[in-house]
Amino acid sequence: MKAPDFSTLILVEQSPQQVFDAILNVRGWWSEDIEGNTDKLNETFDYHFQDIHRARIKVTELVPGQKVVWFVEENFFEFTQDKTEWTGTRIVFEITRQGNKTQLALTHKGLVPEYECYNVCRDAWTDFTQKSLFGLITTGSGNPNPKDGVNTINAENVKKWDLNNA
Repeated sequence: MKAPDFSTLILVEQSPQQVFDAILNVRGWWSEDIEGNTDKLNETFDYHFQDIHRARIKVTELVPGQKVVWFVEENFFEFTQDKTEWTGTRIVFEITRQGNKTQLALTHKGLVPEYECYNVCRDAWTDFTQKSLFGLITTGSGNPNPKDGVNTINAENVKKWDLNNA
């Protein structure tokens, strides 16, 4: 039996359309270092995180208020033996109503425990979905990776610095 693909869920009070719109705002929750269109069918965009991870992703399905699907055309991991582990996988965002709330299920089809990157990727997807995307949906503010070379200061780091230097 094949191990299951990675999946995580969030439940929010916002509408399915609001969740859909937030997903398409990839720079607002995943990474500010995205080149290309993330909100148009059959377009590709490039993701970049330092020298650690790069990917070229194609938007293969957009159903407003219901579903977004990305296909990973190319991938590079600096930290794995197989540098292309995500290549050929699909990242699926499914939006459904659950009573008076909206559920978002992110499933990375092809990201399985046998992958060397699985634990790191599982933790990253969980964090980006349950914290950053959740925040973008519920408060209008996510916590994406900053562009390379950009020195960003967020409120949490400022609070830590203030406490340490009080």
